[in-house]
Amino acid sequence: MIDLRSDTVTRPSAAMRAAMAAAEVGDDVMGDDPSVQRLQALTAERAGKAAGLFFPTGTQSNLAAIMAHCGRGDEYLVGQLAHTYKYEGGGAAVLGSVQPQPVEHAEDGSLPIAKLAAAIKPVDDPHYARTRLLALENTFHGKVIPQDYIVEAAAFARKHDLGVHLDGARVCNAAVASGKTIAELCAPFDTVSICFSKGLGAPVGSVLVGSRALIEGARRWRKVLGGGMRQSGVLAAAALYALENNVDRLAQDHANAARLARGLAQIDGVTVHGHATNMVFVSVAPEHGAPLGAHAKEQGLMIKPVYGAAMRLVTHLDVSEADIDRSVAIFKSYFAK
Repeated sequence: MIDLRSDTVTRPSAAMRAAMAAAEVGDDVMGDDPSVQRLQALTAERAGKAAGLFFPTGTQSNLAAIMAHCGRGDEYLVGQLAHTYKYEGGGAAVLGSVQPQPVEHAEDGSLPIAKLAAAIKPVDDPHYARTRLLALENTFHGKVIPQDYIVEAAAFARKHDLGVHLDGARVCNAAVASGKTIAELCAPFDTVSICFSKGLGAPVGSVLVGSRALIEGARRWRKVLGGGMRQSGVLAAAALYALENNVDRLAQDHANAARLARGLAQIDGVTVHGHATNMVFVSVAPEHGAPLGAHAKEQGLMIKPVYGAAMRLVTHLDVSEADIDRSVAIFKSYFAK
């Protein structure tokens, strides 16, 4: 099967599995798993931060970061469509007693500075939650949010004594697409969650990077949240392999997405709304959604028939150029009927 539903569907390569099998391990809750230590140190170094902390998931990494920045009754500013607000189960509110204050996105995915300013609560008024943190993403529907905006937003946050966190789920895609280093993209932030289980191809895992003080705070919350793992070097080895081998190759995923967009744009019945990094957004008439999905699956292609207002198709390391051409052919065969 060709699977374009997400870049989370990748499977570890033989070389990655070999690295996992050979991993040197210890007890990470006790702080003595050498593979985890290497992953944390290397990720922090690549991001230009002092320390790192390995988490089983990006959702837990983001939540621990929010809880390290904010106390009970505080709030964080976040995009209305941001993952930490919309797609992480309300964890900050439910488990952290931290109130999200959603802000409507601009078209490019940024959060307008004027809207952020209007959302900050008066410091000394007990009617309001205390605004403590700005949480951003640096890709939005695959598009890289301009770094000039990121720098401006972080400076604004610090002017108002707010911490700044990046949900860097696809920060490596952003680095490859923009030509900037991961450290450059992470520089404006106090904490960054870097995910290895999307385009980098590891089966699980994220590393939260930041100052030593914030990472130590997050370490306590990781334990409280159930993220303290034991011989997790087996998993860290996969993330290490991904970091050392699978970052630069993201450029091929981006090229495949562009190829997919060009091919689908030639099909009557398919509207391509654009592509960015490894994502293509298309729409079809509503009556074709479910039948197209069924036809595609019969022909060996997995897609999500609906993703909001459009269908999202995502390329990744398990999708080759030949798979892209076959996918286009499967779309053509449906609309030719």
